[in-house]
Amino acid sequence: MLQRLLPEHGFYPGLMFQEAAARHGRVSVTLDRPLDVAPDAGTDLCYTELADLVDDLAARLWSAGVRPSEHVAIHKRENADIVLLACAVSRIGAVPALLSASLEESAVAVLLDRLHAPWLITDGAALGSTLSGLDTSLARGVLTVDEAPGNTLWLGVYAEVTRRPAIRLHPREPSLITHGSGTTGTPKLAVHCPNTMWNRLLPQQALGRATRGEPAALHMSFVHSHLHHLLGVLLHFGSPLLLLLDPDPAHAGPLLAAHRPGIVETRPHTYVLWEELADAPGGPLSNVRAYGSTFDALHPRTVRRLLDASGRRDPRLVQLYGRSETGPIAFGWYTRRGAGRVRGRRVGTGIPGFTRVRVVDERGRPCPPGETGAIEARTRGRILTYLGAPEQYARQVDRGWWRMGDMGYRDRWGALYLLDRETVPPDPEPGRITALDSDLEVEDELLSRMSELREVIIVQGRRREPVPVVCTRGDQPLDAGRWRRATGDLPALAEPVQCRFGDLPRTGTWKIKRLEIARLLAAGELPTLSTAPAHG
Repeated sequence: MLQRLLPEHGFYPGLMFQEAAARHGRVSVTLDRPLDVAPDAGTDLCYTELADLVDDLAARLWSAGVRPSEHVAIHKRENADIVLLACAVSRIGAVPALLSASLEESAVAVLLDRLHAPWLITDGAALGSTLSGLDTSLARGVLTVDEAPGNTLWLGVYAEVTRRPAIRLHPREPSLITHGSGTTGTPKLAVHCPNTMWNRLLPQQALGRATRGEPAALHMSFVHSHLHHLLGVLLHFGSPLLLLLDPDPAHAGPLLAAHRPGIVETRPHTYVLWEELADAPGGPLSNVRAYGSTFDALHPRTVRRLLDASGRRDPRLVQLYGRSETGPIAFGWYTRRGAGRVRGRRVGTGIPGFTRVRVVDERGRPCPPGETGAIEARTRGRILTYLGAPEQYARQVDRGWWRMGDMGYRDRWGALYLLDRETVPPDPEPGRITALDSDLEVEDELLSRMSELREVIIVQGRRREPVPVVCTRGDQPLDAGRWRRATGDLPALAEPVQCRFGDLPRTGTWKIKRLEIARLLAAGELPTLSTAPAHG
């Protein structure tokens, strides 16, 4: 009752650059590739310039005919201007729908259909690939950031149009649409509102207060909702920003060394890649005070390497666990002192005052400490619905508790441990390895024992046997002898299959598509480098 009597708050991304510029002025923002919407602006920008660009883009969209509450799909090649376009759409009260450039053509068509004739902002690259067979009736109008052929309208024709005041939607009205990782099929469209986004932002601002103003380096998907909240925190505290598109250590290392970030946030798989920057020339990670990792657990080996790379007195790695539908629902951190005792599957505890976490059995009853069950969360940051799939949304909610889709357990102190993806009854999930207590824990152990491994993914083979798919640094041949010694005391595994990391199917946020790997492996279609016998 009290919550209903209090005024509802909202987070409005369309205003965050303007508010940051007013509060902090010309704080630097560095890119590693020029913006597609403003290629002449270069890569060295600031809060003030980006606030002006968002205002300008909003005016152009209004002149093109976009109006409040209308859906505006943004599907173009990955670049930082995706965030700026989303902010511009929000600024005029329309609803941005962020579609990853990594989506397949069939998935894009399905999602555009669910958006009910949205406006589409795109570029020549997408029009020549994933949108090449687009049925134009799926979109109200096609707006491009560059000059492109066909029945399109280039936003450049609206340069210098009259600016417009910002429009705020009601806090409970849909204001942003993102999609999930799509690891198990066509992604679902998650509908956010200002109030749920504010309830995600507030705890993250509280966590970020200790590092306020520190230079920050980010390598994340520009279509993920978490990036909006992360920018909301960093812009609020006035952090200089380095936004990276290319995570290759040869490219990112010199930029990180030049900018000496005190905050680094990226995907777990990128952190594995950046382990080699721990002792790279120039000390790219030597000034880091806080690493951030969101939504997936980090391998213990990676945690230790990252913390040891920092020259700060007490660096920390902050772990947030959650889903696109909920935002972060648990948090924890690691320090250098405790790095030797890292449990890779420990993802923290609920966020006091904001989220609650529980583990339940197959009948929905809370499990006692130490007993494995399905992870559920209660949070005010939960999305409103799945657009076009409300029945799927309803199946995920049980009296206010959201089914996370993961299996795990809680210890006696309430800490949450992530074990595996949830098996969906009555048929086992194809990617679930029933022969192992937790394929994730075995993967962690293998990575800790073999420093040459970049990734290990255990999937189910044709005879339901656990098959390790491995990637090595530099695609070096897997040493069969070292593999045998590393796996000698582990549960029996099939022969390892070696692949290039770049050949593994991934989502737009670099999550590994385990089910797709299992399917390709069973069909003999997974590109491989070699196989090595696991046992003599």
